[in-house]
Amino acid sequence: MPAEWEPHAATWLAWPHKEASWPDKLELIPPIFVEMTRQLTRGEHVHINVVDAAMEAAARACLLTGKVDLTRVSLHRIPTNDAWVRDHGPAFLNRGGEQVIVDWDYTAWGGKYPPYNLDDVVPQQVGRLLDIPVFEPGIVMEGGSIDVNGAGALLTTEACLLNPNRNPELSRGQIEGYLRDFLGVRHILWLGDGIAGDDTDGHVDDLTRFVGPHTVVTVVEDDPADENYEPLRDNLARLRTMTDQDGRPLDIHTLPMPEPVSCEGQRLPASYANFYIGNAVVLLPTFGCAHDAAARATLARLFPTRDVVGLDCRDLVWGLGAFHCLTQQQPLPTR
Repeated sequence: MPAEWEPHAATWLAWPHKEASWPDKLELIPPIFVEMTRQLTRGEHVHINVVDAAMEAAARACLLTGKVDLTRVSLHRIPTNDAWVRDHGPAFLNRGGEQVIVDWDYTAWGGKYPPYNLDDVVPQQVGRLLDIPVFEPGIVMEGGSIDVNGAGALLTTEACLLNPNRNPELSRGQIEGYLRDFLGVRHILWLGDGIAGDDTDGHVDDLTRFVGPHTVVTVVEDDPADENYEPLRDNLARLRTMTDQDGRPLDIHTLPMPEPVSCEGQRLPASYANFYIGNAVVLLPTFGCAHDAAARATLARLFPTRDVVGLDCRDLVWGLGAFHCLTQQQPLPTR
């Protein structure tokens, strides 16, 4: 599985339509998708899955209003239950001279949000659309629970992959076997717990991300009174003992956590680690606080050839995710 910063053929999205994901705020979400699409089309094609003809027309109208270059957008009638394509969508791999899809079983984060039958078959439909092979490991896995560097290493968390609501019949070693067999990795790095408010049971894309073959960026909380302080300090301590696939100590950079974001009394999983790396831009979630600028400056240093675009996610994260959760990269095939 190539790293996210390697050249993309396209990015995949699923148009937002589930009221229960953004209660009383759903109408605020399509404009954010429009701006995501507009920024991404600066460097690549964008595929958007829609439920039906009516949604396709509505999405097209929104994109036109937002001055998106529609020659760089394709809308596909691939029905979904929700918009979190990182977790339910295809994992694209390059195998020799061909591109393939891995289709993990999808259960909406341990069966939390039924129905999820439409989401579960999205990778199969994309495979048919693109006429590329689809492989089914037969175990539950979400795209946001793993992060790869394209050189043989993978980051994940014990909180998610070892949770009994995913694959209770599998040991850690058996899960590692599936990751090696179906993603082409050989070195697996395990972090601990996720951040407060994360309903995914600790997805790594809210915690720590590869930004180079030997380099990671990880979020830290400086306030000892904050509930994220200890888990994030533990994850940082683990990273300091880890090596990359070649046995070299990791080059670790830190991002601050934003000030707490809440809605209707609920702590939301706001994290600068949920950025998405496009060909021309890095989409950075921002939260209207003093730490936004520091997060942007850090990513700008780490991605000097890309424009780091900060977009306000205070409404988006009410859905309990941000840009990485809503995107899926399709790498350029190798030749």
